[in-house]
Amino acid sequence: MRIRVGFGFGGSTRVGDLAGDQTTFAQIVDDLERLGFDSLWVSERATGMTLDPVVAMSFAAGRTERLKFGPAVMVLPGRNPVLCAKALASLDRVSNGRALPAFGLGIADAAEHQAFGVHRSERAAWFDEALPLIRRLWAEDSVDHHGDRFHLEGVEMLPKPTQNPLEVWLGGQARSELRRCGRLGDGWLPSFITPTGVADGIAIVDESATAAGRFIDRGHFGVLVPFVHETLPDRFAERLRSRQPGLDPRELVAHGIRGLAERLAEFVECGASKFVVFPLDEPKGDGMGADAWHATIEELATECLPLQT
Repeated sequence: MRIRVGFGFGGSTRVGDLAGDQTTFAQIVDDLERLGFDSLWVSERATGMTLDPVVAMSFAAGRTERLKFGPAVMVLPGRNPVLCAKALASLDRVSNGRALPAFGLGIADAAEHQAFGVHRSERAAWFDEALPLIRRLWAEDSVDHHGDRFHLEGVEMLPKPTQNPLEVWLGGQARSELRRCGRLGDGWLPSFITPTGVADGIAIVDESATAAGRFIDRGHFGVLVPFVHETLPDRFAERLRSRQPGLDPRELVAHGIRGLAERLAEFVECGASKFVVFPLDEPKGDGMGADAWHATIEELATECLPLQT
């Protein structure tokens, strides 16, 4: 089983601001390519400081030749599936097959729901119709579709992606999300989860996939693994306690980069092999400057990349 380590950022705190700092963002992209990281992942927050994920991934594609990239994760409810399929297929073409589509329902936030224009109760049904339709647009010459939300007649989506098939990763860890991954996804990429939670989740995904006559590749189970350089910010600790009151936040967030490497090894033992490490605080030293992030990426490469096989 091949182990791969990527780097992600955004979504919350000043860490998300670095995407808007062209110098720092460019330095991170260049370092990830130079040091041999597998991939770059960017969060989507329509109402936050993060860049639009397609724009950020396109920037990375133009600066690199090997680095893969994905959204962590792209919110599907509220998006036109034809235009979404077109954008991601185009990105895969111009990058020579390096796009990693990853979709989710979006965070439980009223401002985000308002931005995408889909009521929270409607998100799952939208997702379940849109994702299979996007797959058809990538694969079929002409698509007819008559569903509850979308109606297409003879739609041709060109150019097709370079990757065939263009595989889709899904996030989430609720039982309904795990079952959806088994039915519709090609890989599972949860966040803020324990190694035991990953092992249990893989079993549910596999069960759902088998019931749907599908199989999820053993190398397509991954984790977004958060870490802090020093102390977990209070706002994150409070949020994690409210979301998972039975767990100590330290079980969900690795402390220090060496602690992060140890946590990745635990996840490998539980069946995961694709990782996205992402910081919840700023690096020590020069704050949000490019030099400070450069040092963090270098240390991550030293401690975590030896896991890659």
